Amino acid sequence: MPISLYPLTGIPAIHAGDDLATILGDALRANDLELVDGDVIVVCQKIVSKAEGRSVRLDEIVPGPRAIAAAAEAEDDKDPRLVELVLRHSDRVVRMSRGVLIVETGPGWVCANAGIDASNTGDPDRVLLLPADPDATAARLATHLAATFGAQAGVIISDTWGRPWRVGLVDFAIGVAGLNPLRDLRGRTDMDGRELHHTVHADADALATAAGLLMEKDAGIPAVLVRGYRAAPGTGTGRDLIRDPDTDLFR
Repeated sequence: MPISLYPLTGIPAIHAGDDLATILGDALRANDLELVDGDVIVVCQKIVSKAEGRSVRLDEIVPGPRAIAAAAEAEDDKDPRLVELVLRHSDRVVRMSRGVLIVETGPGWVCANAGIDASNTGDPDRVLLLPADPDATAARLATHLAATFGAQAGVIISDTWGRPWRVGLVDFAIGVAGLNPLRDLRGRTDMDGRELHHTVHADADALATAAGLLMEKDAGIPAVLVRGYRAAPGTGTGRDLIRDPDTDLFR
C-alpha cells in the first residue's frame, strides 16, 4: 500500500496557551480529513514550543565571558546573547569551533545550538526553546485525537537538525506517542536467507523526514498527516531513538 502525505493547511499562528490538540483536530476537518487507525500526525516542534510558551527574549539575556569569546570566533555575526542561551541549555558541549556549537541537551539530543530556533518567531529578538517534554506532549495530542475521531493514531513531534558527515538538514522525531519509533528486524532473514543481526529501522525519523518535505520554512504548514504506513499501536517514545552512551562510539 502506498504512503500518502496530507499537509494540514490553514492552521493559524500559534500563541502561548493555545489548545494545540483542538487546533489540529479542526485543521484535519477543515482539510476534509478524518483520522483512521494507523494514521500518523507529524507536528513540527515550533508550534509545540509556541503553544507551551517556550520562548525567550534575547534582550533579557546577559552574555558571560565564555559566550562573548565564542561569538567573537564565529565566521558570521553570532549574537553572544544567543550563545549564552545555548550554553545555559546545554548539558555538555560536544564541539565548539568558529562559533559553531554542537551540544547535548534535553534527554540526550546532540544538535546544533541546543535546538534553539530564531526563525518564524514573529519577533527578531525572540527565540524558541525545544519543548520541555515532547514525548508527554505527543501523548496528550494522541489521547485527544483518539477521543475526537475514535481512531488510534500515532503522533510525532519533529525538529530539523543537521547530521554528522552529511550535508543538509532533515527532520528528526524528538517526541513520539502511539507507535513504536523503531522497527526491529533482528532475527528475520534477508532475501538470501541470511539472518539479520543489526537491522533496526528508525521509522519515526523516516516519517518525520518525509513529512518535513512539506513543512518548508515559508509554507505555513506545521503539521502533516501520514497515511498508509499503518502504524501498529505501541508505547515507544522519542527517547528510544537516543543511542545509549555505552554503544556510542563518538562520545
